[in-house]
Amino acid sequence: MCDDDSGSVMRIVATDGHRLARVQIPVPDGAMGMPGIIIPRKAIGEIYKLIEEVEGDVEVALSETKVRFSFENAILTSKLIDGTFPDYDRVIPFGNDKTLEVKRTEFVKAVDLVSTISTEKSRAIKLSLEDGNLILTATSPEAGSAREELDVDYNDGPLEIGFNSKYLLDITQQIEGHDAKFKLSDGASPALVQDMGDPSALYVLMPMRV
Repeated sequence: MCDDDSGSVMRIVATDGHRLARVQIPVPDGAMGMPGIIIPRKAIGEIYKLIEEVEGDVEVALSETKVRFSFENAILTSKLIDGTFPDYDRVIPFGNDKTLEVKRTEFVKAVDLVSTISTEKSRAIKLSLEDGNLILTATSPEAGSAREELDVDYNDGPLEIGFNSKYLLDITQQIEGHDAKFKLSDGASPALVQDMGDPSALYVLMPMRV
């Protein structure tokens, strides 16, 4: 739980060191004052499956070591991870000053096409930006090279940055709106990605050398 400009909110955060996702929602009924908890990744996967299959509200109950999720016809109980979650606010690059806006479906298609050439180990692709133009490229000693070009909304100086294409697809495929916004700084700094139709969610993606 925390406070922002809109009042008290609940934040759900996940990170693996290479990428981060954060969603915030109004505090649900009965949840005010609930402590921060860390839920294992496997349990989150099972909870997601149940949410997809079951309609209606979910009741959440906590003890010092466990959390219970009660659905209409199922109950899932998980142990909590005893530890300290990373200070995620420190890695969210709110100060990035370059803005790229893309059509989500076009961008996902271009990343998917170019990534077929990238090596299985690194999955690296390069984004090259100039005014109104984005070029995505990937090279591989075995498969050659691939290139896709998109018209985009970008009006800052030239910039080149590399990303793991799988991570980039994972993030952009979670965006449900028509447009995605990237806030960038330089080729060595993390990118902030947002759904332009849903300000409650944001993503951070670390760059990689290409």
